[in-house]
Amino acid sequence: MAVYSRSLPATVYVSVATGSDALKETAKMPGFLPKDGMVPDARTAIAIAIAIWTPVYGEKEIAAGKPYQAVLKNGRWTVTGSVPTGWGGGVATAVIAKRDGRVISIYHTK
Repeated sequence: MAVYSRSLPATVYVSVATGSDALKETAKMPGFLPKDGMVPDARTAIAIAIAIWTPVYGEKEIAAGKPYQAVLKNGRWTVTGSVPTGWGGGVATAVIAKRDGRVISIYHTK
């Protein structure tokens, strides 16, 4: 495995592993999975949804969709925004796996 390092101020080092060896090493690393899943509650699901919506739809539109709701069904959190008073249109929606935090889908209704 080739590793490249560059010295930075204050003795901070950045290393970059290259090639398929890096992927093999990562695949061997044990992962931690909390007993309640990576997304154990509505608050966490909403935080993830906001983080993925913002670069897609814009901070202003996502902020206008408050309050957010998160509903857990069949191991999936469905997070939605709200339609602001006086606005026509839909809301941002994200579907997130409770177990591993995988983002299953995001979309915006009309």
